[in-house]
Amino acid sequence: MPWWVGLIIGVVCLAVGFVVGFFVIKNVFQKQLEKNPPINRDMIRAMFRQMGRKPSERDITRVLEEMNKYR
Repeated sequence: MPWWVGLIIGVVCLAVGFVVGFFVIKNVFQKQLEKNPPINRDMIRAMFRQMGRKPSERDITRVLEEMNKYR
């Protein structure tokens, strides 16, 4: 087998691997987001209510800013 045929087969296999890997990772990432959705304002309000506090918009904004700072 000539060397260029081996090179072409290797490049094709690498390209197919990248495409398959992309779709597998995309699927896994979407499943993780469904199981663990990002935190939004409603979730923070519920958390404050569970702690027995009535949150103000300032409290909610402060918590969101702190969480986004460490992302």
